[in-house]
Order: sequence, then structure tokens, then C-alpha cells
Amino acid sequence: MSLILNVLWFILGGFWMGMAWVFAGLIMIVTIVGIPWARAAFSIASFSFWPFGRMAVDRRMLTGRDDIGTGALGVVGNVVWFLLAGWWLALGHLVAALALAVTIIGIPFAFQHVKLALLAVAPIGREIVPIGGRVF
Repeated sequence: MSLILNVLWFILGGFWMGMAWVFAGLIMIVTIVGIPWARAAFSIASFSFWPFGRMAVDRRMLTGRDDIGTGALGVVGNVVWFLLAGWWLALGHLVAALALAVTIIGIPFAFQHVKLALLAVAPIGREIVPIGGRVF
């Protein structure tokens, strides 16, 4: 079922939102200072291309310990991310969610866009993992 939903997602707009994440990552790399944020952008771009069957979780919950992205530096990183790229990615996902929620078939895709919009606000310290599968 995930494969069918992912293919439909990709065709019905997932490609464009995934490319927006790739574009954000490329801009971060070009700035040199933004390289730490580029990794998160590329990871979430992959998630944005094929979101069904995976989810974003807090790395602290996943590993059981703090790291550089889940502590105070992660908060600062998320604030910088939001100001530079997060707000327009979140806005793009919300607009796509509203457009898809108009149709009954588009409602599951709208929910995915809302989840991705929330992830776009603060991606640092999050990890993409498969649902129901082994994480480690």
C-alpha cells in the first residue's frame, strides 16, 4: 500500500515539494555557513519524495541521549533554519495541503503535507525512520 501511495504522492505534487527541499539544501551548501543545515534538507527531501511508510522522530527519543542537534545548539539551529528556509517550505506544504484537502482522494496526501510543514519549521534534531520496521 505504501508503494501505491508514494507513487501517487510523487505524481500529485511530491516531486515539486521534494525539489524545494533539494533547492533549500543547495542554497545552504552555496553559503558555506549553511552546510550543517544542508544535510537535514537533503534527508527531508528524500522523505518529501516518498513519505508513506516513514516518519520523523526526535533523535533524543531514538538514541536515548542528547547530541549536538537535540540540545541548545539544535534550538539555535532550528531558529536560523526557520528564518532562512523553514517558513517558505512550511508555507509551500500548507498551500499544497489545502489544495489537496478539497478532494476526498487528496485528504491522506494533505495530512502528509501538514506533517512535512511541521517538520519544515524545526528539522534539526529529527531523524527519518521506517514505520513498523527495525530502526537499528
